[in-house]
Amino acid sequence: MCEYCHKHGEGEKWYLHAKNYSDDLQNELRKHQVFDMKVLHKDMERWEKLRRAPYLVRAIREPRIAQRVRNMHFGQVLPIEDVEKVFGMVNSVVRLECVCRKGKGVKEQRYCYGVSLLPQEEHLQRLSKLFSNGPETSSLERMDKAVALDQFRGYEKEGLCHSIWTELTPFVLGICNCDRSDCGAMQEAVVKGLPTMFRSEYVAELNPELCNGCRACMRVCQFGAIGYSVGNKRAFIDIRRCYGCGVCRASCTKGAIHLHDRSSVPAVANVW
Repeated sequence: MCEYCHKHGEGEKWYLHAKNYSDDLQNELRKHQVFDMKVLHKDMERWEKLRRAPYLVRAIREPRIAQRVRNMHFGQVLPIEDVEKVFGMVNSVVRLECVCRKGKGVKEQRYCYGVSLLPQEEHLQRLSKLFSNGPETSSLERMDKAVALDQFRGYEKEGLCHSIWTELTPFVLGICNCDRSDCGAMQEAVVKGLPTMFRSEYVAELNPELCNGCRACMRVCQFGAIGYSVGNKRAFIDIRRCYGCGVCRASCTKGAIHLHDRSSVPAVANVW
């Protein structure tokens, strides 16, 4: 995403910079601000109410609330290729329960994965002094990166899209596997139009010559970006709605769908 790629990624994809996963960065950020979920929820409630206010009021107040929310917590969709790149950078992957699904009472299958660079030995020694019994880790399931990546591919086949999340931007908290029925952030972004979950750096393209009209891609699209032409007996992709997750591609048995860099498609180059 342009703003964060320039600010936190030196012009490259912000989530592919190791410093954004380090405990050093998190410790530095915590000197200046504290992540508070209650504060975040209140800001989201204010933001949603503000969308019903007159245009002039929204124009003045909305940018400040939006920036405050994104400074605490925001997400961006990732295709499986970039998930693999992230796993190649980090050396700690743990699986944990999904806060959104837990809040909705959905049966938990641990769709969320925390990722980080392991702390240095001196940091571990400091932690041992702060926690007499050690940090609470019973809810964390340490994962082998190759096993975790295979699980992500399985989730993709089920129709779940991958998204990367910050906790005190740009510190990366983890990667989740989302669907619109259970993911609060996806509902905020797609249904309510509150930009807290952004499109990926890619956009999907469908080759009509290869499409057999099975509509498998249409059934798994979480963003309503795929339609079907009865006359042509082919699916089509609305690139302005496409989030570039690549889930449709995984469902296509004919290899008719590919991802392209968003920046290379002028119509959506700045649509996030």
